[in-house]
Amino acid sequence: MPYLVDTHCHIDFNQYETDRDIVLERAWKAGLRRILVPGIDIKTSQAAVNLSEKYDQIYAAVGLHPNSSNLWDSWTEEALANLSNHKKVKAIGEIGLDYYRHRAPRDHQIQVLKKQLKLAQEKLLPVVIHTRNATIEDHSCIEDLIRILSGWDLKLDFPGVVHSYSGSVEEAAELIGMGFYIGITGPITYKNAAELREVVAAVPLERLLIETDGPFLAPQQKRGKRNEPAFVRFIAEKIAEVRCQPIEEVTAQVQRNAEVLFGW
Repeated sequence: MPYLVDTHCHIDFNQYETDRDIVLERAWKAGLRRILVPGIDIKTSQAAVNLSEKYDQIYAAVGLHPNSSNLWDSWTEEALANLSNHKKVKAIGEIGLDYYRHRAPRDHQIQVLKKQLKLAQEKLLPVVIHTRNATIEDHSCIEDLIRILSGWDLKLDFPGVVHSYSGSVEEAAELIGMGFYIGITGPITYKNAAELREVVAAVPLERLLIETDGPFLAPQQKRGKRNEPAFVRFIAEKIAEVRCQPIEEVTAQVQRNAEVLFGW
């Protein structure tokens, strides 16, 4: 039987501190069987690993988010390499570029991204990539990402996922051509997300993943509330609607996609 997956949720964050077990119980009751928890720095990467040890259904990714890239140093590099050896670490992430908040210079973000791509190569792990453009009109962030990835020596047939995708149909096609999956989050349900729905309609179902990005980006039905893994069903339902496919078909294929990428 197909099950639901949440391939990107920060369930380790403080927003869940008082009721994490209750939130996870709701997730299991909603039909989830796999959750990937990505790190954004060493502390959260370690927390993700700790949660993966506590819950059979949780797996971890370890990495330094671009908004944390000023923290990069030799100790961080060594710590990530050590954490990535854990049996339940399935990816290097959340890594990437962020030109919206710009908490680190672009050149430095690019340098740190390349170092973590190298780590992923060495460990033969896929990557979970964050990308956020400066504005709706300015696509230089995702353009830089595509340029970097096109020069990366891809050692895996499916090298990763571009998380919470917000680029164009054409940019998605370029990324898929390099083997990447496209991660879809709650904004697919928003009224002003026509371009994202065009992406979902155009991308092969075999290359889509579903993510909550909890506690952020709650779907329209829960807008303004804390997001949580159980809400992946709203995203799956919208994808099925956009693609005119049965939700069972969507969830079954996304389950297989996650299994292929993360090997869980």
